[in-house]
Amino acid sequence: MKKLPILLLILCCTSLIACSKGQQINGHTTRTAFRSVKALKNRLSPDARIEFEVSFWMLRDSIKDEKEFLNTVDGKKPEEIIAMGKELYQQRKNSGFAGYEKYTSWEDMIAKFGKERIDQDNRKGQKEDPKDKDKANDIMYKL
Repeated sequence: MKKLPILLLILCCTSLIACSKGQQINGHTTRTAFRSVKALKNRLSPDARIEFEVSFWMLRDSIKDEKEFLNTVDGKKPEEIIAMGKELYQQRKNSGFAGYEKYTSWEDMIAKFGKERIDQDNRKGQKEDPKDKDKANDIMYKL
């Protein structure tokens, strides 16, 4: 009977430790990194989501070695990834990296990416599904 409270205490501590990394990227493998990035970006606001995605993929583009990339992003929170992305943007902008000359600042680049995302979403919504077009003449019967 005395073992039950100790067991419950250990169980609670274990669950708290496991939950503490929920806001960090798991960089043990590429698959787990991408999975945790997907989960993290779904928890962010739309503006922060775009910054996070752009920063993450800028880092992925700049660090070609997979092991070095995973070590860089492992355990990082979205705010840290965004800060690293801003720093990388500034380094690339100062060195004359191709494609960055059309943006005046980080905020300008993120705003343009956000506008592109909205335009893409609008185009997707305009497409009609051909199956929905002619439901009145559908000959498929539900049995």
